[in-house]
Amino acid sequence: MRLLASSPVRIAASVMGLVILLHFLATFTHDGYARATSLQRFTQSSSETSKSVQNPSIPPSHDIEPLPGSEAYPSSSYTRVNATFVILCRNDQLWDTMRSVREIEDKFNHKYHYPYVFLNEVPFTEEFKYRLKTMASGKAEFGLIPRDHWFQPDWIDEAKASKSREKMQSENIIYGGSLSYRNMCRFNSGFFFRHPLMEKYKWYWRIEPDVHFHCNILFDPFRYMEENNKIYAFTISMIEYEATIPTLWGHVKDFVKKYPQYVAKNNAMGFISDDGSGDRYNLCHFWSNFEIANMEFWRGEAYMKFFEYLDSQGGFYYERWGDAPVHSIAASIFAPREQIHFFDEIGYEHAPYTHCPKEGDNWEKGKCTCRPDNNFDFDGISCLNKFQNFMKS
Repeated sequence: MRLLASSPVRIAASVMGLVILLHFLATFTHDGYARATSLQRFTQSSSETSKSVQNPSIPPSHDIEPLPGSEAYPSSSYTRVNATFVILCRNDQLWDTMRSVREIEDKFNHKYHYPYVFLNEVPFTEEFKYRLKTMASGKAEFGLIPRDHWFQPDWIDEAKASKSREKMQSENIIYGGSLSYRNMCRFNSGFFFRHPLMEKYKWYWRIEPDVHFHCNILFDPFRYMEENNKIYAFTISMIEYEATIPTLWGHVKDFVKKYPQYVAKNNAMGFISDDGSGDRYNLCHFWSNFEIANMEFWRGEAYMKFFEYLDSQGGFYYERWGDAPVHSIAASIFAPREQIHFFDEIGYEHAPYTHCPKEGDNWEKGKCTCRPDNNFDFDGISCLNKFQNFMKS
């Protein structure tokens, strides 16, 4: 019995001795094994784990490796610019809005946590608010647009306006028969930056439901705008449908003649008027479904007088003036040209058009998913070449 009891002990001791012997042999003969099993490695790992537990707001180091050509995630001391995303959307656009927010979070905002303002002409549903709050890494606020900021003013001649809508619809002009589209264009031209939820912010980045961001954004565009004294930025520029704005330029010229003091020196008139004199509008504008801009410019005296003058002409309803040409004309006339910026780095798609980075190594650095050869920049109705050539002149 004593022999049987002691045999397992002797066997275990022999196995343990063999394991220790093999460990020492491997340590001296295989450098990789020695490094992997060193005491220093285990104590270092324990220290990093302890730090992560002590400060759970900072992810483990392997989760914050910098993207190629970029800085690491902003530190806890990073100060965001006074800025917000703004999204005009409806309750039935919940999932399209979710996809847009998911993409800007993945490509940029998961590192910076800028807030969002969602605006609607009717109250958002509880489900809409819950799901977007879940998706957003920054604060999400939901605002109701004041009635007089959205709906057609009472002084508009509805018979004249409806006749115009019917004519445009019969001519197959996009959104030609839509009253809600006209409401949206007027709101985006003169009211969104005055909404109570927007008043506390200086900068905004406009995003729409069901848009796509194709590249990692390796910098903070808001900070770039502020530090470089920009007021307006875009990714896509194109020609406007002339049938939607037949009298707009005439009213612009009338305003400039009446208020010449608002015209900026070294402005970008040469981009929107081919002869640079402002006699004729060449229809070029920045596509405003993507824009990053300084709301102090829109809130300023020059733009507010400009918008109020245009609004009083009724062209948002008697024709189909868009916020894109209104913003573009204002930025081109009332701001110095160097304050307008093109973001090649930001790959952006609003169907059916896509801007795909093409300058230098922007496509590679951003790990973009867009096809460089499927780029609206090269389209016949793109105004980007005109803008870039003008800026070089």
